[in-house]
Amino acid sequence: MRFGAPIMLAVLALVPAAIVAYVAYGRRRERATAAFAARPVLPSAAPVRPRWRRHWPVAFYGLAGTLLVVSLARPEATVAVPDGRASVVLATDVSGSMQATDVRPSRLAAARSAAKAFLDDVPDDIRVGAMGFNDRPLALTPPTTDREEVRDALDRLESSGGTATGDALQAALTALERASRTSGQGRPTAAIVLLSDGASTKGRDPVAVARAAKKAHVPVYTVALGTANGTIPSPDGGRTRVPPDPATMRQVAAITGGQAHTADDAGRLAAVYEKLGSKVGTKDEKRELTAAFAGGALVLLALGGGSALRWFGRLP
Repeated sequence: MRFGAPIMLAVLALVPAAIVAYVAYGRRRERATAAFAARPVLPSAAPVRPRWRRHWPVAFYGLAGTLLVVSLARPEATVAVPDGRASVVLATDVSGSMQATDVRPSRLAAARSAAKAFLDDVPDDIRVGAMGFNDRPLALTPPTTDREEVRDALDRLESSGGTATGDALQAALTALERASRTSGQGRPTAAIVLLSDGASTKGRDPVAVARAAKKAHVPVYTVALGTANGTIPSPDGGRTRVPPDPATMRQVAAITGGQAHTADDAGRLAAVYEKLGSKVGTKDEKRELTAAFAGGALVLLALGGGSALRWFGRLP
């Protein structure tokens, strides 16, 4: 949290002094009461004593004053809000290893289902594109607000071939650059959600492309899918292990300012995509919280007055 007029916070230095003064005042009252009547006759002179309740109105007033001072300092918070000009590309690995069934019903089926759920969580005015990649990038649909077009593209994904993660990242960057040119409103927010279940085996180095994405201010949110024990059929009739490569995915995300995730089952993958759906395509915006703090102060003032009237029949 930041403050537009932080000098006003200096007034808060009076709070400890006010507490000390209140405690001293309470002790003077107790001494005066003790001097007026002997302790043995106090219960008959004042049979009902408020005890702790007498402090509540003052506590409410004190908190209200503190919030009012903070509101005068014009507090501000930075919040993430949807950017209507944003574009996001879903880049999904469709290499042969996506046939593995360690993620039920298969890695590819789980990825397709999670991507469709992602579309439901992204704000409607954010453009989303979809692409697959194996030995090469497979163009499916450019960023668009037509969700059905993207869903149809995801349904066409089929598993085969190797993994060209770096080439896929470069193709996604190119698609986002084209989308920004067509927006005609400067550089909009852009992001890539990259899902892969294995190490890159062909094409460009994904780490090198990640550095280019950083220069273009495009964060890459990565998802490493699968378990270390995942296998697919091999040509000799046996099984070939196809473990994910979370280390490279973490490096790509870290370089670009995105986030890295791992998913070893369909439920975890769905949760990751749900989280990303509410995060990508957003921009940071400053919001002034003066009204909120002032409103809280008014509520506390009302509570203080109400408790004083209820318990003592008067306002302090």
